[in-house]
Amino acid sequence: MGMTLLQDRLDDELRRRHDLSLVEYEILVRLSESPGRHLRMAQLADALAHSRSRVTHTIARMEKSGLVERSHSPDDGRGILATMTDQGWDLLASCAPTHVEGVRAHLVDLCDPDDFAALGRVMNAVADHLVSAHPEMEIRGPGAG
Repeated sequence: MGMTLLQDRLDDELRRRHDLSLVEYEILVRLSESPGRHLRMAQLADALAHSRSRVTHTIARMEKSGLVERSHSPDDGRGILATMTDQGWDLLASCAPTHVEGVRAHLVDLCDPDDFAALGRVMNAVADHLVSAHPEMEIRGPGAG
């Protein structure tokens, strides 16, 4: 329940202050960390551990807002790339402090450092278990671990 409440609060803060959902924020973060600020849609869905249809729907909404653009992959022409626009970059830069403040206020600052380290170990074990159960999912992106 705590994780759901935390995600709901972080989502609410981003929506109220920046008109951006937590999922949209996560997409912008993933794109910002990728070379060229783009990822194939399938990679993005896997990185977020969301269904491809959910990511496609969210990207379509973000494209209408000018935050991302979609194009065919130059590598094979079949894959679709999602690329962060300059407007998306600017929005991410403006809302990142809100997200960081929320994570600190609602999680980090509430935990004793030893408890926080233990939480990290537990979540890594959960992620390792879930990835090994479904090796086709590549949910660990840059910096994960």
